[in-house]
Amino acid sequence: MGRKNQGILSGITTAALAAVMTMAVPAISNAETLLQALSSAYSNNPELNVARAATRAVDEGVPQALSGYRPNVNASGSLQQTWTDTDVRNGPDTSTDIGSGTLGLNVTQNLFRGFRTANGTKQAEAAVLASRASLLNTEQNILFSAAEAFMNVLRDQALVELRSQNMTFLGEQGRATRDRFEVGETTRTDVAQSDARISLAASQLNLAQATLNSSRAIYQQIIGNQPGNLKQNFTADRLLPNTLDAALAVALSDHPAILAATYNADSSSFNTKVIEGELLPTVTLEGDVTRTYNFDGATRQRDSASITGRINIPIYQGGRVSSRVRQAKEIEGQRLLELDLTRQQVRASVISAWGQLTASRAVIVAAEAQRNASQIALSGVIEEQRVGQRTTLDVLNAQQELQDARVNLVSARRDQVVAAFALVSAVGKLNAQRLGLSGQIYQPEEHYEQVRDKWFGLRTPDGR
Repeated sequence: MGRKNQGILSGITTAALAAVMTMAVPAISNAETLLQALSSAYSNNPELNVARAATRAVDEGVPQALSGYRPNVNASGSLQQTWTDTDVRNGPDTSTDIGSGTLGLNVTQNLFRGFRTANGTKQAEAAVLASRASLLNTEQNILFSAAEAFMNVLRDQALVELRSQNMTFLGEQGRATRDRFEVGETTRTDVAQSDARISLAASQLNLAQATLNSSRAIYQQIIGNQPGNLKQNFTADRLLPNTLDAALAVALSDHPAILAATYNADSSSFNTKVIEGELLPTVTLEGDVTRTYNFDGATRQRDSASITGRINIPIYQGGRVSSRVRQAKEIEGQRLLELDLTRQQVRASVISAWGQLTASRAVIVAAEAQRNASQIALSGVIEEQRVGQRTTLDVLNAQQELQDARVNLVSARRDQVVAAFALVSAVGKLNAQRLGLSGQIYQPEEHYEQVRDKWFGLRTPDGR
């Protein structure tokens, strides 16, 4: 029985270690790598595509604001038919039938709008910059979620393999215990203890499989395809700052969430000036050209043209504009408070992520030591059981401790990779360009340049 248990242990140990090491050195040449999964998420993730579409929509605010500098041209036309009957008391009755038509062209050019066009353009440009920063923040959140989903599937696959191997070991141990019971070398209690551990292992295996299915579903949602053979060949360590102070300095100056909040505050400030401009005079220049046709037997026409300068000086609007100015100032203050809040949140995220990464590295060292010690302990307990110095329960306990150590090691290795990505994300540097992802990098500036100075046209740059 001792040699049989040792053979089982040796096989299970080799397979278990292989399962754990798949997180670092897989042997499958056609496996999907972490960088490939991140590239897929970058290209296919629906949330990221929604954010890109939103950024393109914000770009249109600039040409809308610039339209205030451009003339408005309107054409008009009308047809009129007039019938008149006149009943004269001491003379003949008369009637007339007159038709007329009018064509007109009106051109209106704003000369002064209380600086609303200039400030509106600056507001729209600040909104574009805020939208780009928000897009970059969404991008790094998606990439972090993709990395986390990848590592979760890799971890859960390893855990299912470990739970399955544990079932095999306990099954063999249970059969050996029943054989010994039949020849009177052990008791019914030992058999019951073995059966109980087998049942526990079965429930753990079922739970591990359910967790893996959930992780696979999340993987497909974020990355866009079903996970197959995964290969973890990349860590974010090269992107990490050397010290916590350096991480904080980079995050507080360059984090896209902080940049977005800053540009939103700028946009809100310009919006206040736009509304204040409604209290200033408006100067416009209008030009009209009209041609009138009269159809009264012989066609006659009359042409006219005029140029009109107008000035409109607002005096009182019922308090509506004043209220909007006050409201805009409150919103501006709110945006500044949100900026301070975002800085505090980023700072807390960096410190937390730094602590998580430091702790995960220490956990791996402890987990490896636990795994090695538990391996030696199980081998010794099996050998001592063979000579009658240990019970079946001792073997089961030693196997459970080894199983726990292996599970801890798999989880710790996953946690270290995820913590590294979390720190890069907290610093604000987790993006496709720094990761070197394959495929085309989305450039929001291209769409902006295509639409900024468009005077007309209904089609979007991509042809819709």
